[in-house]
Amino acid sequence: MSVLIEYLPLVVGLLAAGALAGLMAGLLGVGGGIVMVPAMAVAFDFVGLNPDVYHHVAVGTSLAVIIATGISSAKAHYQRDAVMPDVLKMWGPFIVGGALIGGLMARMYSGDVLRIIFGLVALFVALNIVLPVQKKFMSRLGGSVQTNRISAAFIGYISALMGIGGGSLSVPTLVAFGNSMHRAVGTSAALGVLLAVPATLGFIISGWDVGGRPPLSLGYVNIPAMLVIGIMAAAMAPLGAALAHRLNQVQLKGAFGLFLILVGARMLWQALA
Repeated sequence: MSVLIEYLPLVVGLLAAGALAGLMAGLLGVGGGIVMVPAMAVAFDFVGLNPDVYHHVAVGTSLAVIIATGISSAKAHYQRDAVMPDVLKMWGPFIVGGALIGGLMARMYSGDVLRIIFGLVALFVALNIVLPVQKKFMSRLGGSVQTNRISAAFIGYISALMGIGGGSLSVPTLVAFGNSMHRAVGTSAALGVLLAVPATLGFIISGWDVGGRPPLSLGYVNIPAMLVIGIMAAAMAPLGAALAHRLNQVQLKGAFGLFLILVGARMLWQALA
């Protein structure tokens, strides 16, 4: 009984993380990783886990959840002919390679370094929502196979270290390269699965014998957290999708941008303070 009471705040925090991730995914069409990771980090921090370990666990667990949710999303987009096979062939091997390297290298980075990466990219994504800076600078590079491959490898690597499916980076990149938003979102969903599988494997391997992890963890992937968050995210995503049709999308994107700024700033403050 005492063990259950001890971990009750963690369970409540994970339920909240999953609910928020699913709601945001449904509302904005983004992968839940950019919500799951900071929410899990707060929950793990609250119960006193090692700060140099819990962020790695949050990232690895988020990637494992994305495998399941990403397959469902990618299948739905494929059935609507929104997945571009030529882009999958061009990006696939490089996003897989970048993600695997990122997962395997995760152990080399401290929790603070991962927080800095997450914080900086979150701030960039927020800026990109308000001002499409990426489209401005990359719109002339879409025809270059080499640029596509480099972009895929970079997105795979960075997304693995952040614990996200890469949609926040791959969608604006594909749009900047001249693809429609509709097909960019669908293709990004499929790329997210290709990214999450090797990245998760890398986090399992790199964290296999690390001390201070929460109970029932495979490397940096915590199985109970994966199940709790995955179930909650799947349950809340339809509600988010239903709300999306009733709310102002401009205001939603503005709110998401503000959320990213706050999360990014908090991550940087934790790492640098």
